[in-house]
Formats: sequence, C-alpha cells, structure tokens
Amino acid sequence: MTDTTVYQVKNIWGQLKKKEAVVTVPGSKSITNRALLLATLAEGESLLQGALFSDDSRYFLQCVQTLGFAAKAEEKDRTIRVCGLGGRIPKRDVSLYVGSAGTAARFLSAFLGMSEGSWDLDASEQMRRRPMEPLLDRLSFLGADIVCAGRPGHFPFRIMGHGVKEREVSVNIDRSSQFLSALLISSCLAPEGLRVIPEGSHGMAYVDMTVEMMREFGVCCEKKEEAGRIVYEIAPGQSYRAQSYSIEPDVSAAAYFYAMAAILGIRVTVRGVFLNGKQGDLAFLRILERMGCRLEETAEGVALTGPPQGELTGICADMSACSDQAITLAAIAPFSNGPVTIRGIGHIRFQESDRLSAIVTELTRMGIACQRNEDGVTIWPGAPKPAQIETYEDHRMAMGFALTGLRAPGIGIRDWQCCKKTFENYFAVLEETIATLIS
Repeated sequence: MTDTTVYQVKNIWGQLKKKEAVVTVPGSKSITNRALLLATLAEGESLLQGALFSDDSRYFLQCVQTLGFAAKAEEKDRTIRVCGLGGRIPKRDVSLYVGSAGTAARFLSAFLGMSEGSWDLDASEQMRRRPMEPLLDRLSFLGADIVCAGRPGHFPFRIMGHGVKEREVSVNIDRSSQFLSALLISSCLAPEGLRVIPEGSHGMAYVDMTVEMMREFGVCCEKKEEAGRIVYEIAPGQSYRAQSYSIEPDVSAAAYFYAMAAILGIRVTVRGVFLNGKQGDLAFLRILERMGCRLEETAEGVALTGPPQGELTGICADMSACSDQAITLAAIAPFSNGPVTIRGIGHIRFQESDRLSAIVTELTRMGIACQRNEDGVTIWPGAPKPAQIETYEDHRMAMGFALTGLRAPGIGIRDWQCCKKTFENYFAVLEETIATLIS
C-alpha cells in the first residue's frame, strides 16, 4: 500500500496453498445507524455493542452529540452509550454536517422535521448530489418548513419543524427505501399515530429490518395490505425503551469474502454471520449458491465453499433485496461459464455513484462485454485485461472490483481509501486473508 491513490491487487490465482480461511468483519452499518437513532429516541441509557466505526457512523454519532445528547463511543470495545430523552431534542437551533452518510442524512432529517425546532443541515459534495426531495416533500406535508439553500430537494437546507400535523402520509421510495425507514423510525413522534404508505417496492428487506428493530426497541409497526397496497401503521402512545443491544456483523462486508471463496474455489467462514440474521444482503449468499457454491452454517458462522476451480454458473438474478452487492456480483461475473444478468437494480444509479454506469464503464475498461438496461446489466464471461479501476468516490466500487484482481493480473484500484465510508480496514483484512491462503 505504498501508493496512496492506487492499490495494486495481488493476483493469487494458481498460488493457493490453503483452501480455507476464517474472517472477522465489522458490525453492520445499517443496524448501527438505526440503533443509534432508536437509542436517541428512547428514554434512558442504551448500550450498543458490536457497533461499526467508519466515516458514516462517526458522522451520525457526531450529529447526535451536536444535538446535545450524551453519547460516548469506545471504539476499542466497539460500543456506544447513548442517553435518549424520549424524543426530546436538547439543542433546537444548531448546524449539522452528515458527510456522505445516507442513513444519517435521511434518518436525522425525518427526526428533526417531525420534531420542533430549527436546524441547518449540510453534507459532502457527493451527498449533495444524492436525492432528498421525496423525503423533504413528505416532511413538508407533515408540517415542517424546509428551505433549500441551493438546488431544490438537495443539501444544504434548513428544517423548521413544528411537530407532526397529519395522521397519514405516502412516500415514493423508487430512489431509496431509506425515505420510508426514516419516517417509520420517527413515527413515534406523531401524537395521533401515523399511517405510512410506500410508493414503490425496492429495498423492502431494509424496511423489514427497520420494522423489526423498532419492535425490539418497543414500538410496534403493523404492516398490512389495504386495497392492493402496503400500509404501515404505528398506533399512538408508543415509545422506545432504552436497552443493551447487540449489533450483527455486517453482511455487506462479509459478502466480499464470500465472493472471494466463490471465484477461488475455497471455503470462507465469516464469524458471527448466520442465515437467520436481519440483513437483506443474506440474499446474496443464496445467489452464490445458485452459481454453484455450497453453504454451511457452523457454530462460528456461515461457511461458503466455491465450486471447483472457481467456475461459477451463469444466472439471471433479481438483486432488489441485496442491491448493495450488485457491484460484487458484476466484479466476479467474468469468471462464470455463461452470461450473468442482474435485474431489479435501476435505483442504484442514484447512490454514492451512478453504479450502473460505473459497472459498465469499468468492465469495459477490462475488456469484458456487458450491456446495460434501465433495470440492470448483463455481463458475459471473459478474461479481464490489466486496468486501473476508477471508484467514483464509491466504497463499494473499491471493495467489489478488488475481487476481480485476485484472479486477473494487473488490476489496480484508484482512490481505494474511499472504503473508509463503511469498512475502513477492508484492504488490511483482505491482505491478511490473502496471506493466510498463500503462506
């Protein structure tokens, strides 16, 4: 790692001396940031154990502290203590900076917009480009006044919350299911309860996670079907309970090492990952299973064994439940024995980068044939040529396409340190795992 801008991936194909590795990954980003806000909304002190510490979670924690909450992190112990005030906010006129953290941007905006007070919010240039309008529009409908300082529907903006004035709200989630999760988590602030109706259906595995965690913290969110549409109903008078809460390892992070097993034809176990977990990216393991991998649940965690010689079966996969792994599947697709078609991921154009365009551009750079459509991409098998991969300030581009270089020579990852957003020591863990396999 001597070059601070380009990471040269070590091609270990043909050098394996061991066929098995055990990996430890950090706590789930999705669960850490949800738990942080739930603990802030609860009454009393919560202890979050196994928390993730990355750029995203640190920005979220900093915002909670700026709002006046007593919140203390012990990164060595992977814990966060939060003293919640039952929905009350100590400082009602401060400025917040959410960096590039989408969960902090959406969840905190809903919390503030459904409360009383005035706050200025800003974000990184990357987050300024990402959509906020569907959520801000719904917060305005519920009673908040929102003034954008620049481009309408984007950071930076000022939220002037006056409490929740309506009992029912719809929200479009075509670009992000976080808009729905944000409204649901803070729905306990609605004095007469709240009915939330989503328009769209992508990312529902993350919404299911939100509803389950709300229940664990003491608020029941009932999901039902009415006249052919899904409705989430939160009865009035509910409140979150402070507690000690354990956070699962991040399946999104684990997925890179399971994909490594798939293309190298080895067995990888990730500690603490189990098939009954909350995270939607568990669906990615089932996709790898369809491609010829074998899953086994052990006492230590799920073990995945790749097919002999890493020859994956080409498939058509709907990745709407695990779209964060679309890049991962695209990066290993060239090593399949037939075309790999990824569907259900049109919305990833609006994430940290235009991920659909990024996938096609970087595969093409490596000489891999691929074709994009509105809903996804098809990738044909091939031998990747040496290339330096652009990451577009997108952590998943850096982590996913590093896998390609494990089997193809001459693959470099530009701006590899952008993985700090969610998994700051990813490349160190990758190197440790490689060393285990070739020593």
